[in-house]
Amino acid sequence: MIELRTPTEIEQMRPAGRFVAEVLTAVTAAADVGVNLLDLDALAHRMVKDRGAESCYVDYHPSFGAMPFGKVICTSVNDAVLHGLPHDYTLRDGDLLSLDFAASVDGWVADSAVSVVVGTPREEDLRLIEVTRRALDAGIDAARTGNRVGDISAAISAVAHDAGLSVNTDFGGHGVGRTMHGDPHIPNDGRPGRGLPLKPGLVIAIEPWFLHTTNEIYTDRDGWTLRSADGSRGAHSEHTIAVTDAGPVVLTARD
Repeated sequence: MIELRTPTEIEQMRPAGRFVAEVLTAVTAAADVGVNLLDLDALAHRMVKDRGAESCYVDYHPSFGAMPFGKVICTSVNDAVLHGLPHDYTLRDGDLLSLDFAASVDGWVADSAVSVVVGTPREEDLRLIEVTRRALDAGIDAARTGNRVGDISAAISAVAHDAGLSVNTDFGGHGVGRTMHGDPHIPNDGRPGRGLPLKPGLVIAIEPWFLHTTNEIYTDRDGWTLRSADGSRGAHSEHTIAVTDAGPVVLTARD
């Protein structure tokens, strides 16, 4: 079911957006060569507890997950691109790390993701991250009253295709509100002018994610982490935004 939020409700969602941005900023700053993924999850967990927020991930158990997620942040490394389950892994020089975090504050949810390189970067990884960021910006710019979901999807895929990348549509953006995942689904490829009309009050997460040389993924033995079929690296960028008469409002903007 599509739910439209009032201007007052959108204002009430801002604290959740700010908190999610703060956690991603802190965890990104802590990510360094020699740091364990479990330490990054512990940092996010402490921030959730200190804020009095609620994790959207700990008890999350959708049909595609083997069991409840059990952690508070997704940490996807190198050929892992989505739903990375934090485990006993120490970050190495040159690792490409994607962080995805969602939390509920005062009953409202925000969701965001960022990719960074730890230590010495590979030029191709920096380019891939930049493509996801530009695709996110394009998708946000298309999230305007009078457009349709297909306009967001087409804007994202145009950036990817211009960069020579293929696009997977199994996982993409989604509605956000009282829960982390709701309608509508926002695929990362589509045709302009198609799909649900965008109306003021629609709050969605837009999240382009791409892999270097494939669009095929498989689920790791941990039952959660999604990896590229050919071992190539992936990057992921995401913001929660509100569609308003004045244009899209990014609720999870980071300083």
